[in-house]
Amino acid sequence: MIWWPTEVPTLTRGLITLRKPHLDDTQAVFDGCQDPLIPRFTAISADYSMAHALDYVQRTDASVRTQRELPFVIEYGNGDDKVFAGAISFHSLSVKNSVGELGYWMTSSMRGKGITTTAARMLTDYGFATIGFKRIEGLVDRENIASLKLLESAGYQREGLLRNKISRDDGRQVDMYIYAALPEDWEYLPD
Repeated sequence: MIWWPTEVPTLTRGLITLRKPHLDDTQAVFDGCQDPLIPRFTAISADYSMAHALDYVQRTDASVRTQRELPFVIEYGNGDDKVFAGAISFHSLSVKNSVGELGYWMTSSMRGKGITTTAARMLTDYGFATIGFKRIEGLVDRENIASLKLLESAGYQREGLLRNKISRDDGRQVDMYIYAALPEDWEYLPD
């Protein structure tokens, strides 16, 4: 059985902070989701609106309370120099089976800097050590090469291909690779 937090914790490592989404993140979330790569490779709709972004930040407490999702904003930098970099979460939970799914997206200016890899490792550490997950999965569009490399670099193992797993807004059925991490194989970030 897992232990589920009652609120979104703040996790920090170096210049990377994972924290609860706030109302003042709404514009940054909206702006980030206008990048055409986000709806191409995630479940975020191509017609993502400011209302969607507002709903995302406002539903955080309910998502945590109902064990639907544990959402975080990713910030990069120190003090007043911190900037919004993206979002990461545990979602698609199976409490009975102690399994969660890791999902994330980054703003275009923050990609390729190792920020998401570190954020994925931070959240996976938390998922195993604090929540008690027995398995954390990641589903990646087979064409999303950057995300495939990210999960492998973070320490996840590719387990297989799920054919026609996801329907995109344009009607395409896409194949997804399934990755997973298990606590007995996981290399925690050093203190």
